[in-house]
Amino acid sequence: MRPFSVVFPIIIILVAPACTKNRSDHFDGRHYCNYERTNERSAIRVIEWYLTRRPSKWPRLIPSTFGATPPVSVGPGQLSAVFVNHASVLVQFDSLNILLDPVWSERVSPVSFAGPKRVRAPGIAFSQLPPIHGVLVSHDHYDHLDMPTLKRLKNRFNPLFVVPRGCAKRFKGTGIIRVVELDWWQSTSKIGAKIYVVPARHSSGRSLADRDRTLWGGFVILSRGGPIYFAGDTGYGKHFKMIRRRFGPVRFAVLPIGAYKPRWFMRTVHMDPADAVRAHRDLEALRSMAVHFGTFPLADEPIDEPPRLLAALLKKGKIPTGRFIIPLEGMPYGIPALSPKK
Repeated sequence: MRPFSVVFPIIIILVAPACTKNRSDHFDGRHYCNYERTNERSAIRVIEWYLTRRPSKWPRLIPSTFGATPPVSVGPGQLSAVFVNHASVLVQFDSLNILLDPVWSERVSPVSFAGPKRVRAPGIAFSQLPPIHGVLVSHDHYDHLDMPTLKRLKNRFNPLFVVPRGCAKRFKGTGIIRVVELDWWQSTSKIGAKIYVVPARHSSGRSLADRDRTLWGGFVILSRGGPIYFAGDTGYGKHFKMIRRRFGPVRFAVLPIGAYKPRWFMRTVHMDPADAVRAHRDLEALRSMAVHFGTFPLADEPIDEPPRLLAALLKKGKIPTGRFIIPLEGMPYGIPALSPKK
């Protein structure tokens, strides 16, 4: 593996120490932080991982085919979700089409010639996307905020972009002006559905010079059939139960399951499959979908390990596979509504 390809994943998962001042419970006036302390990410620890890591070999390319062209919209009360790949999902509900962390680029990197390269094509061809009304970006790491893709979406659809606090500055000079920036627990209804930014346990930054200067988070979208939750990039933590308490049982949860090895380095910022099952239960999710696996080599586990481990955990925990979806790229999954409260 080329040196830059090895080093770059280190840059995009770095986490600063917990807040030491009391400007808010997650901001010290300069840096954002998590509700729960994360592993110390000193330069020494980063170098330790770099020198001792044993990344599994991923294939250069896995042949794939595009799924069926998504409909322009779905009917009232319906919810359809299509896994594009990595953390990118098309969610269609209540006459709205929303993209989560869309990435159509070949690499997730500040440069086009180096850095983690995709091994699977997106499950939906960009040209086959339906009209996009909203784009939710969970944080500014390159594998989630992919500016070339966001510019393409702006030029074709001019959707509303919803981002955590501080991330709007990433759009300066891009021509993208329909940007709403929210703190944790704040919301917007500008496209006809109420969308909240909610806590996650992670970090931010586009380089080592701007670590944690912007906020990270997940999203809750209030649909007619119940809350839709996108975790973004996150380690396991108390925020899942906080979200459940505030919004009630979740209709549909999009949960990351990959980029988790070595655990001593990744545990507090990236969930593994066991963590994702715990989150599914904490949220009392009617349906969950696994994401953040099988596309970009960002950590040390084998490419097929996350879905394989998740399938085994679901079987062991007697959770029907239909309740926690291990998705195929490009395939639409219909999500039922929550039963009305009696």
